[in-house]
Amino acid sequence: MALNQFTNLNFEDIKTSIKDYLRQNSNFTDFDFEGSNLSVLINTLAYNTYITAYNTNMVANESFIDSATLRENVVSLARNIGYVPRSKRAAKAVVQFNISGLSSTLQSISIEAGVFANSGINNTNYTYSLPQRTLIPVNAKEATGAVEIFQGQFLEKEWEVNLSQANQRYILPNDSIDTSTLRVYVKESASSTVQTEYKVVDSIVSVTGESNIFLIQETSDEKYEILFGDGIFGKKLESGNVVRATYIKTDGSEGNGATNFIFVGSIKDENGASVNGTRTYMRTVTPSENGDDIESVQSIRNYAPRRFAAQNRAVTATDYEALLPSIYPNIQSVSAYGGEDLNPPQFGRVFIAAKPRNGNFLAESTKTNLLKSLKSYSVAGIVPSFIDLKFLYVELDSYVYYNTNFVGDPESLRSSVMDSVAQYGKSGELNKFGGRFKYSKMTSVIDGVDDSITSNITNVLIRRNLKAMTNVFTQYELCFDNQFYHELDSYNIKSTGFSVSGVDGTVYIADKVVEGSDIGNLFLFKLTDAVDVEIVSTNFGTVDYTKGEIIINTVNITSTLLPENIIEIQAVPLSNDVLGRKELYLQLSTEKSNFTMRQDLISSGANVSGTRFDIQSSYSNGNKVRGAIVSSSSGTGKLVGYVNGQPYYGDFHTMADGTKMTGSAHSVNSVQIRDTLTTITPVNTSSTTTTSSSSTSSSSSSSSSGY
Repeated sequence: MALNQFTNLNFEDIKTSIKDYLRQNSNFTDFDFEGSNLSVLINTLAYNTYITAYNTNMVANESFIDSATLRENVVSLARNIGYVPRSKRAAKAVVQFNISGLSSTLQSISIEAGVFANSGINNTNYTYSLPQRTLIPVNAKEATGAVEIFQGQFLEKEWEVNLSQANQRYILPNDSIDTSTLRVYVKESASSTVQTEYKVVDSIVSVTGESNIFLIQETSDEKYEILFGDGIFGKKLESGNVVRATYIKTDGSEGNGATNFIFVGSIKDENGASVNGTRTYMRTVTPSENGDDIESVQSIRNYAPRRFAAQNRAVTATDYEALLPSIYPNIQSVSAYGGEDLNPPQFGRVFIAAKPRNGNFLAESTKTNLLKSLKSYSVAGIVPSFIDLKFLYVELDSYVYYNTNFVGDPESLRSSVMDSVAQYGKSGELNKFGGRFKYSKMTSVIDGVDDSITSNITNVLIRRNLKAMTNVFTQYELCFDNQFYHELDSYNIKSTGFSVSGVDGTVYIADKVVEGSDIGNLFLFKLTDAVDVEIVSTNFGTVDYTKGEIIINTVNITSTLLPENIIEIQAVPLSNDVLGRKELYLQLSTEKSNFTMRQDLISSGANVSGTRFDIQSSYSNGNKVRGAIVSSSSGTGKLVGYVNGQPYYGDFHTMADGTKMTGSAHSVNSVQIRDTLTTITPVNTSSTTTTSSSSTSSSSSSSSSGY
């Protein structure tokens, strides 16, 4: 007899399999297993089998880096392919200090390695240390200098080498250390006054038997071990040698943002005696930044195989993406692609876009240093170059239906929806190159906020920020790299207002589809009121709906409605799943998304037949412009009110009942102007049209100049 099912891991399924097996024996054909003492034995066998199957499954999963969950196992598997996970990174600050009141006989002073300053962040005190002793010349009883300090505690550890001790290990006793601050020194003996500094390497290539080098690797509990050479690859230690290691134990990202520092360091003279009675003034040159937490398990799974595949050379675009985070740990996300993927192609070029952990763009000096570092990895004939990232924003226009029987305050429910969406916007699926906005997940997030939510109709918009070069004639190219949805009618592309030379008033961009093609022509127009338009230029540029590309012909933009010379340009993606390709860094713009609460009259029982149910279109085009509505006659003058959730600056007239309407005189196109910017939520059972507004403040992030 044999079991037919070997894949059951559920306790009840295992128990059923045992019973089926026993029933194949003629002695148990009509046996009542549940009513006999044999059921206890069966339960015991099933439980033991269940535990064994679970442990076997865990062992199998933990044997592969892509399925392992325990950090110790992931680190061990990464070690097998030569990958060292990134440690915590201490936040660094640069401070300028002046020490006065020194003796006239002093030629120099030294600030000893160790605690240098204290600073408070969010009502928490943090220590900042100097990793190395610093000499400062004294002039006219004063010493002035600038130092780079690291958040954390400066620590030391010593070992005496004993080769008679089998498998002697040099494990740093602290977790949360910053390995970039690690310094290792070796003395011949405990009495020796001379020490040799050993340098860390990540490869044994070009290492000889006399090289003063060491390697590091992560062990258990997020601690690190120092490895020395064996006399063939790296100099071998001898018995009696003393190994001394200094490093900083840090709080990682918690140390970012310190701006004011209080000096608490130790000052000594040329003879090593403490210097007292001085006055110290410090000025912050650069606030503490770039602190980061230890590399996550998911990041190790992602980068370890890619780094191994690169084999310390940069041939493919993937190689550059794998190597850069190890060369410059401050990189949060990186994208690389070959020039052959461009149109027209640029053969022999590799373009790299990188997002640092703090800030949006790499400094020019950093780019230069990284290019120098990449030379030792790059293949001859391949020229790498850095390009600035460009933000691609996803915005939502969501109508959330809810059962009124379970909701006391719709605004509170709306806040919960916004909080959940904002939390999803921080996920690893976005906020990176190659990020993907998944529409099905987003709608599921909204539906799952509360049991009272019955459904949602959510429209997706994509936006790029064009940073205008004011008072200069130039051409602009704006790439979304996602296909655009377009109708034959105009206004698929929308923009915020701006001014151009030779045209009075505020103008906007829109498009007109060339019938029978996937190309559209851009035109420039002004608003005569909230509805009517005046075409200013019919040849302002082109839009390629298939490529998701907008080209604006040469124009002199003199000013913009939004600060920092920003013009927001939006489109509707053909697919609700949006991708961040090439140098496009994908972000969910929650602050500029709309969330409107609507009563579900059917679910609440108020209108079971659905005759008064308010159906929201999934293809609404909305206003002709994005953001503030400014008429051609009023320019950017006084704010009148709000039309359809947007600021209105145009002409208006007042009705007999006091209602303000757009236009200098009443017409069929006149629209009501509201005094306040609010979200209107229906509170009765009648069909009600609701309006939700978005902020018109400019985004803090923009693309590089002209894009």
